[in-house]
Amino acid sequence: MARPSTIFKRSANLLLRHIAENLAIGEALPTEHRMAELGQGSRTAVRSALDHFLERGLISDLKERRVLRKPQRRDYFALTELQTGADRIHEVLMERIYQSDLPPGSEFSEAELARAAGTSTVSVREFLIGFSRSGLIEKKPRGGWRLCAFDHAFAMELADVRQMFEFAAVEHLAGLPPDDAAFATLADLIARHEQLGSVMPARHKDFPALDRDFHTFLIGLLANRFAQNVYEIVSLVFHYHYQWDKREEMERNQYAVQEHLAILRALARRDAAGAREAMRTHLDSASRTLLLAIQSRETRHHPG
Repeated sequence: MARPSTIFKRSANLLLRHIAENLAIGEALPTEHRMAELGQGSRTAVRSALDHFLERGLISDLKERRVLRKPQRRDYFALTELQTGADRIHEVLMERIYQSDLPPGSEFSEAELARAAGTSTVSVREFLIGFSRSGLIEKKPRGGWRLCAFDHAFAMELADVRQMFEFAAVEHLAGLPPDDAAFATLADLIARHEQLGSVMPARHKDFPALDRDFHTFLIGLLANRFAQNVYEIVSLVFHYHYQWDKREEMERNQYAVQEHLAILRALARRDAAGAREAMRTHLDSASRTLLLAIQSRETRHHPG
């Protein structure tokens, strides 16, 4: 059996969210053209999604396509199933930067990333060329790639954009109906943060992966391709912080777990104002730490 495409799964999840938020039981789905817009895919992807909905008992048939029940958590495809080759390459690059503590100027090859991500070197090259537009990596004249440093102005501009999207995600989640599948994911994230918080500081190095899931969940709520592109840069600069001072890593991760929990718990109790304030605290803390790290690096490289 052919493996279902990532595009189809993404479209299906977006359409499920549209059904959950906008359609009542008994109502008919929109036209295929409109569903292709909502699902950010082709009509072929929409038809595959409709087959999935029929199989799950969500719609009456493929002609009238009337809603028989509201989507539940089990109807959605898991985030891990939505990873494209580019997603895997991005994740491997992020993990290597974090786990290996790679500083600015560190070099890496397309071949090693391809092996780790289980993709071709062609796919890796295409991803890196696109990602290099961020200014955070650059191609070496004789082959290979290197990580670049960034300055105070870059960090501040990125922090402003990040704040815009993260606040929009908080507002969106706070306005969802109580039975939306997003709240099941929210509950799972709360449980995972509480579990990690209970074993800190011994397991503080497990935080980056959870941090990624937390912000991917929020940004994913927006279903906005521009927000997703910005998150690639955010995850490198803020979440994997390859040039941060590692001496304070343990304490910083402990604080961040509690900051996340404050946001998640406020959202769970539908406290939009509390969630916004908790998010503001978290983003301000992350920005301060990053700026201090940049200042520290510049001082080391340019003493006096």
